[in-house]
Amino acid sequence: MNLHSGSPFWLIRNGLLAGEGTPLPHDERCEVAIIGAGVTGALVADALVAAGRDVVVLDRRGAGLGSTAASTALLQYELDVDLCDLGGMIGADRAARAFQLCHGAIERLEALSRELGGCGFTRRSSLYLASSRRDRTRLMRETEVRQGVGLPAAWWPEDRVLTRYGFASHGAILSTSAAELDPLQLTRGLLARSAAGGARVYSRTAMTEYEESGAGVVVGTSRGHEVRADRLVIAMGYEVPASLRRGLVVLNSSYALASEVVDSFGMWDDRCLVWESARPYCYLRTTPDNRVLIGGEDVPFRDPTRRDRLLPEKRKRLERHRTRLLPGLDLETAFAWAGTFGETPDGLPYVGSATDGSRTLFALGYGGNGVVFSAIAAELLVDACCGGSNPDAELFALDRNEGV
Repeated sequence: MNLHSGSPFWLIRNGLLAGEGTPLPHDERCEVAIIGAGVTGALVADALVAAGRDVVVLDRRGAGLGSTAASTALLQYELDVDLCDLGGMIGADRAARAFQLCHGAIERLEALSRELGGCGFTRRSSLYLASSRRDRTRLMRETEVRQGVGLPAAWWPEDRVLTRYGFASHGAILSTSAAELDPLQLTRGLLARSAAGGARVYSRTAMTEYEESGAGVVVGTSRGHEVRADRLVIAMGYEVPASLRRGLVVLNSSYALASEVVDSFGMWDDRCLVWESARPYCYLRTTPDNRVLIGGEDVPFRDPTRRDRLLPEKRKRLERHRTRLLPGLDLETAFAWAGTFGETPDGLPYVGSATDGSRTLFALGYGGNGVVFSAIAAELLVDACCGGSNPDAELFALDRNEGV
């Protein structure tokens, strides 16, 4: 995400300067160094500090000012790849486990948000609209498979969706365990708590290089100082070196709008999360101060300049989608912005080391469910950094899609 790509709603809401922080003033020594002070790095730092580890966090910007500020933070157990399709790719049991882990991660995010004063966390239902007759058949089967593995899901025919919400569709899956939150508030709250527990968080300090040795990892920085750590966690999202991303992920540009405050949401009075089966899809949510957020219109990422140049056109297209989905609401756009995210072949994030025995770990929450993936990564990486093992680690291994 680039701060010149529009007006990210969470920055307007929370303020830019609150995340500025202090650059690295001297060499540091710690047990775990984390590169990236977005929501992923913040969740990992908080979990490691709670586990008693000495942590340093570096970011070339300020806290949460990268892709976190561009996130619309819909929290769902669903992935961009449906459970039925994921089962065909990695096996039914492993696919079910991945969905169940996402379901559990939402509960952990709720607990963390409450500990930090709320962070805009609100429980919502999620409505997954069938965009075509073909998708209706597919999503009806998807509902049955989800129910079979204990996930909350119910099929609603199109007349019920229309009568209850006014959304035109070919039916929908209703899930009752979704949520929304303010990702920037969560990130800054977690980092503040980590700092209170002894972590050092430095902004405007880029990692320029890193080198592993038998004793640990040495991180070079743009400030001319080094950080020596027993382990290194890289939580930079799409900004990891292109050589590492190659073969792992496809980058996309995405666009989002926030409306002006409204007095009523009409038939959409429970303010459930809404998304579509069409690919690329659009999605809707509301905010605590009564705005409508819509996102989507994804296109392949080329470079930030080209991504940002498309914003006026994408804004118009998203406004048309918003009118189509919410014809009874007269909405005016207040903020528009662009961001970059990654897609993996199976819709799951990458968490762990690139090679056996490496002291460098990655927390790459690629996909449309990034905040949920970050919560899962925090648990996996605490185990890895504390010398333990986690039976779910292989689901997210960096080499799992080789040959796919």
